[in-house]
Amino acid sequence: MPEVRVDDEFATLRTVIVSRSELGLPDTPPETWDTDFLGSDVARAATPGADLDRDLPDLARALRRERGELSALLESHGVEVLHPRPLTAHEKEAAQGRGYANFFVRDPLVTIGNLVIEGSLRFPYRRGEVLPVRDLLRERVDPADSVHVAVPAPEVPEPGDASLGEGPFLEGGDVLVLGRRILVGVSGLATNTAGVSWLRKFLAPHGYTVETVRLHPRMLHLDCALGLVREGLMIVCEEALLDGVPESLRPWRSVPVSFDQATALATNGLPLSPDTYVTDPEFTDVGERLEALGVRVEYVDLRATRSLGGAFRCSTQPLLRHG
Repeated sequence: MPEVRVDDEFATLRTVIVSRSELGLPDTPPETWDTDFLGSDVARAATPGADLDRDLPDLARALRRERGELSALLESHGVEVLHPRPLTAHEKEAAQGRGYANFFVRDPLVTIGNLVIEGSLRFPYRRGEVLPVRDLLRERVDPADSVHVAVPAPEVPEPGDASLGEGPFLEGGDVLVLGRRILVGVSGLATNTAGVSWLRKFLAPHGYTVETVRLHPRMLHLDCALGLVREGLMIVCEEALLDGVPESLRPWRSVPVSFDQATALATNGLPLSPDTYVTDPEFTDVGERLEALGVRVEYVDLRATRSLGGAFRCSTQPLLRHG
């Protein structure tokens, strides 16, 4: 029987889903797109209705190469790597100009202990992002000793509603797991207070506490501002945390990064265990500081992935992380 369990952000990674690289842009004007997700350079290069494979083939090839190199590194460390299925033609057609995504597997799911929660994404073209993962959920999550639930689906926003509705919105990039303590970021770009309230109420009977972390309004997700490397050690951009470091983490040792480094995704690495961490060679300075503290650091170049607003944590969804 498959096992599903995520103890925290840095327990030994044993089974993980690694993203595919499918993306279709909305038919709406570019100023309505989520450029924090797409990356401003990509948004400028693309046109309404563009498909990544069809219209930006060089970028699509680079993305597949990067995800392949990341998968190979994970497997070399004994991690079981799974992938979402591709989007079907009728799923793309059903998007009806809203756009579609099968790109960052972190946000449409949240895995806490043996609880797997389908998220509720704020931007309409990302709201079907969980669909390509459903086969894996049926195969690996539903037969396990686990709970599989979904956040209530958000309403269709009215034209011109910049908030995109009341939600509730809950995105996996905003959720950090630390045993029975759950940190949830809120910046106004993704998860909202209604999503935090839903998660708090759902988790309370399971023995979890939820702490809200207010983020700078330019910070898409909490994992773009804060990364937990091992017990007592974190990478953090304090400028991106409106109330400073969460109280539960203030005794921890920190590797600080600047706001510019954070927006380039310096905190968005991936612990493979408390002793091994993966990041981008763009952040060698961060890696060297971690190595000085006894952490082995591996590097994979994800510059194309980062050009679309995400990196290692965004591209992965753990199903088994313990021990």
